[in-house]
Amino acid sequence: MENEFLNKVEDNAAVRAWSEKLQSEKGDSLTEGYKSELQEFTRVNTAQNKLQELRDIWACWDEETKQLFYQSYGDISYLLDIKVDKHLFRAMVQFWNSAYKCFTFGEVDLVPTIEEYTALLRCPKVQVRKAYAKVFNGQTFTKKLINISGMSEPWVTARIQQKGDSKCIPWENLRDLVLTHLDEQKRIDIFALSIYGLVIFPKALRHVDEAVTDLFNRLEKGITPVPAILVETFRSLSMCRKSGDGRFIGCAQLLMAWFHGNFWKVDKVSYRVFSETYSPLIEETTIQRREDISEEKWMEILRNLKEGDIEWRAFWMVPDEILYRCGNFDWCEFSFKGAHYKKKVRELSDAWKQTHWMKRLDVGSMVTPEYDGWFKKKVNDNVPGPSLESARPMEEQLRVAPSSILKPSSRQEKSVGRSSFTMRKTKSETGTILWGKP
Repeated sequence: MENEFLNKVEDNAAVRAWSEKLQSEKGDSLTEGYKSELQEFTRVNTAQNKLQELRDIWACWDEETKQLFYQSYGDISYLLDIKVDKHLFRAMVQFWNSAYKCFTFGEVDLVPTIEEYTALLRCPKVQVRKAYAKVFNGQTFTKKLINISGMSEPWVTARIQQKGDSKCIPWENLRDLVLTHLDEQKRIDIFALSIYGLVIFPKALRHVDEAVTDLFNRLEKGITPVPAILVETFRSLSMCRKSGDGRFIGCAQLLMAWFHGNFWKVDKVSYRVFSETYSPLIEETTIQRREDISEEKWMEILRNLKEGDIEWRAFWMVPDEILYRCGNFDWCEFSFKGAHYKKKVRELSDAWKQTHWMKRLDVGSMVTPEYDGWFKKKVNDNVPGPSLESARPMEEQLRVAPSSILKPSSRQEKSVGRSSFTMRKTKSETGTILWGKP
């Protein structure tokens, strides 16, 4: 099976040469004459599913059942305990640059990457080079639910509902199965499906969408859900920005964990030796953060952000190799509608089988004068600019309590060290995706 994948690992000099050649040939990624049509302010709805029932179920499980869950689905259960600061989130959305698919905070372009989200989810079964692609003419929603739940076809059929343009199943029905199913593995699978449907892809409140079961049904084959999670995040941010309002339907918890992971200089979180038992999401749940910062204050902080305020990669992100392109696609975006979109999906799916990786960088960030020139000339796309008033240092404006680390357990070790890595100052290569509907 692995023979069908062409995975190349190239040295940093070759990657830099490719990058410079591509930029000189294609220049900006925007079409000539691009004009922004975004609203000046986005009124994003941050409504989340009520997760207390999921937390209560998790708290009732014994350690053996929890370990079985970790082995299959990684650290996604910790997403239940991550708070979404609605003031910070609403402020962040204003800085989403839809033109370049990244956040532009003051002097900084920043975007979640495949490697960072993979480190956050920390799932042992995920194979980062096997990306999810939507299958056409596959199993029906009913068949997928039967496979996942182990219930009969009449039971499943009676509980499927139509919500908007897609089918779904209510959380209440899944909750009852988690509480009463006689098969322990099925209870674990249904609980994980619920987290994917209510937290990671929360399209319909208190319902799990049909599209989620398609991805979930193939997790056991080692496919990575990370590109799908990222693109749903990017797409939802862009849709909200373009319309000027809307509900964010990506995983807000992961986005919050990623955001804070790039600000260790403010959090004063020490570096650690990142063994296989270290969990960034556990770390995130233990940090006491301020809750009294208004949306307006966050706007001021973010619009005056300096390069020295952040780490280009979250402090816990230490991969051996970094994905920088797939096949011959340097960037691609399209809608799941119109003529020939299925052909485009197949092309992108094939591109994911020809991934190109760069070796981990172990030197400081390298920013060329050409990049600085490009950054100053790029399309702003209605991203709020720095305020005219001189802002106080970010550290003074945003102080947080020190991390309260949990005691070491079978899944976490408490050790200190320093990692060796860097951050390429570049746009994410995760935009080619094969997930969901417009």
